[in-house]
Amino acid sequence: MRFMVIVKATEDSEAGMMPSEELLTAMMKYNEELVKAGIMLAGDGLQPSSKGARIQFDGPRRTVVDGPFAETKELVAGYWIWQVRSLDEAIEWVKRCPNPMPGPSEIEIRPLYEMEDFGDVVTPEVIEQEKRLREESEKLARKA
Repeated sequence: MRFMVIVKATEDSEAGMMPSEELLTAMMKYNEELVKAGIMLAGDGLQPSSKGARIQFDGPRRTVVDGPFAETKELVAGYWIWQVRSLDEAIEWVKRCPNPMPGPSEIEIRPLYEMEDFGDVVTPEVIEQEKRLREESEKLARKA
């Protein structure tokens, strides 16, 4: 099963506070453990929402809203994509994570949809297209 492991933003991360050398070293060690265990597929930290934007959709209309965004507790400061056997395994790995922020913080774990989760609406053509797109994006990632 694949999961997105979401590091929730804090006031410090939204203010652009960089991690200490000690925290960065601990997180890199943790990431190395994840990679060696064959769990980590991707992961990155995100810059504050003040450097981003949101696009709001309403039918054919698109509205751009520039950051920062008000509700810090609803924002994401970083993420991993993991491949593990179960939610329980993901929980155990998150419990081993260094606290990603200088103060209180929270990490959320969410399963990713797989094509089989969509049931009968997935045609063989869609399955083939999804496979091809995944292979192409993996090739691009290797080149980067």
